[in-house]
Amino acid sequence: MAPSSIEPHYQAELAPIITAVETVFQGRRDSVELALICLLADGHLLIEDVPGSGKTSLSAALAQALGLSFSRVQCTNDLLPADITGLSLFDRETNEFTVKKGPVFTQMLLADELNRAPSKTQSALLQAMEERVVSIDTETLALPAPFLVIATQNPKEQIGTFELPESQLDRFSLSIAVGRPNREVQKSILTAPTRRADPLPAMITAEEVIALQDKVSAVTIHEDILDYLLRLSDDIEARCQITLSVRYRQQLLQLAKAQAFLQARDYVVPDDIQRLVPHSLAHRLGRGDKAALRARMQDVLSEVAVP
Repeated sequence: MAPSSIEPHYQAELAPIITAVETVFQGRRDSVELALICLLADGHLLIEDVPGSGKTSLSAALAQALGLSFSRVQCTNDLLPADITGLSLFDRETNEFTVKKGPVFTQMLLADELNRAPSKTQSALLQAMEERVVSIDTETLALPAPFLVIATQNPKEQIGTFELPESQLDRFSLSIAVGRPNREVQKSILTAPTRRADPLPAMITAEEVIALQDKVSAVTIHEDILDYLLRLSDDIEARCQITLSVRYRQQLLQLAKAQAFLQARDYVVPDDIQRLVPHSLAHRLGRGDKAALRARMQDVLSEVAVP
């Protein structure tokens, strides 16, 4: 059984946001929805696609519509951890050290081409993504709330890329490949005026985003459906011979709640889980034959009894 599609019936606060972001990131509503679901679930998003597919446009438009501060780090092979987190500087006038905060001190951080940065620099994000704090010398500083990392990575066969370690991949709740819009949308993009588009107006505030995340956490899940989520995770783990952490199961639960909330429901149904399983696992399938692993994952989705 293929995952069922759910007809769009959005939560009232979220419908205009999706419509607005789609005016910038045209023809790929599914990607807009998934990015918003990831934020509502208080997770982090990994976008795996070739350069020039609109990944930055999606991130910036989402931040603008949600009223969030936004920073972008262009990752290169000489990028240092301090270029992301910041550093401590000695002030000669006061004879004291002061912290110069890096771009990570924002509400939405785009780490562009993360897999072009060396592993030491990639690891600078681990504490921020998990604990929402950053340690600089002896100080531990809290990050703004809400906090979402959107990282992009180039195809592994491209020159100058480094593998993301499993510990980092596990911190991303979802991964998506935005792809190209259809030909009609491409024609519209190519024939549009070339001037830079005006920023989207903020439709809600950061405080309202946090309130929406709280509402997502309050979405209920029946014990039978929770058991279904755990059976799926266990069976995929065994069939695909991968290790899925407890963190993964927690992320999948929050994502399913966010999907339900987006569809204006206060309870989770199996369709919510089925839609999100492929996107929650795509970056966790390891270095084996991805096509074969995806086929096994789909087999599990087909075979595990739905409550």
